[in-house]
Amino acid sequence: MTTEMSSNEDIIGRQELDDLEAILAVVGTQEADGRHVVHSNYDSIFTWDYEKGTRPKLNKLYEKAKNAQWNGETDLPWDTDVDQEKLVVEAAAAQGGHAVGFDISGTPLEKWGDKEWVELGVESQNWTLSQFLHGEQGALICTAKIVESVPWIDAKYYASTQVMDEARHVEVFAKYLDEKLSGHYPVNAHLRMLLDDIIADSRWDMTYLGMQIMIEGLALAAFGFMHSMTPDPLLKQLLRYVMADEARHVAFGVLSLQEYYQELTTAELRERQEFAFEAAVRMRDRFLQQEVWDRMGIDPKEILPTVLSAPDRNEFQALLFSKIVPNCRKLGLLDAADGWLRTKFTELGVIEFESAVDTSEEYDAMAAVPPTQRDLV
Repeated sequence: MTTEMSSNEDIIGRQELDDLEAILAVVGTQEADGRHVVHSNYDSIFTWDYEKGTRPKLNKLYEKAKNAQWNGETDLPWDTDVDQEKLVVEAAAAQGGHAVGFDISGTPLEKWGDKEWVELGVESQNWTLSQFLHGEQGALICTAKIVESVPWIDAKYYASTQVMDEARHVEVFAKYLDEKLSGHYPVNAHLRMLLDDIIADSRWDMTYLGMQIMIEGLALAAFGFMHSMTPDPLLKQLLRYVMADEARHVAFGVLSLQEYYQELTTAELRERQEFAFEAAVRMRDRFLQQEVWDRMGIDPKEILPTVLSAPDRNEFQALLFSKIVPNCRKLGLLDAADGWLRTKFTELGVIEFESAVDTSEEYDAMAAVPPTQRDLV
């Protein structure tokens, strides 16, 4: 049985995945009162079946979550001195130089000296941590929604622990930005579009898919990349703590959706595939950091073709999906509905990760060590 094909235009608003002009046309705005309202209409489900452990794997994850709590205020070495410019210089030196990997001749960057490159590194770090912060607030809101809308008591129990996790993540990223870095950025427009879609959807499993599988999965990969690259011991430890939580969150999504997706029709699975594809594209688009180039006085349309031509750029972007693709495979989404999502992930250049370690195995390894005893490397 086949289902009606949706075009890229229908799903992401443009036909070509790499249409840079269309990507950059999505520009963020920030409300004057500092609030962003998203209307959502969904059922809040009470269950009168309080039997704990009906879903043993979820119950086991809940017990692990209770033992894995940590205090963001007292368990991290906040007295660590962070010299942001020095860290940028050290990170660049470790990679072979500021402009390593792409040809800047004939671009506005050709005349840059160390001062401008360091400023770019500082702004990039401010931007990256700001987007981590905004994403964590999105996860906080989505997980609170899951507590209300998921129909199983074991899932409600576990999701309540994740609400606490996400509050802690918002707290530590905000504190690091405020006390150790030098500026905030508003939420990226592509990230906000995705968060709005997830929160506005009335179906509880779409909240799981969008947040637990897609956003948290990409965040786990991005945190891992930054953890391996940063010379800052405070940020390294902060990320290590957060990564263990995130791996547990993604495992929760996989465990919950595996059972539910077995009951869906081909047409319903296609809707989930299209949602996963849209989420993947939105998250990829946000990593162009167009707001950073704007702040540096460089037209993103002028410089991004050069940045995107760097030999390791595609590899970096693909690596971000190393957690998402194997989990979509585990959920049966890659090959459902005539393998539509497999085809789209192939177009994105990320299908190579389908056999990577899935997050359930990864979490088991991370959870083996109590939070306050985790190594920094």
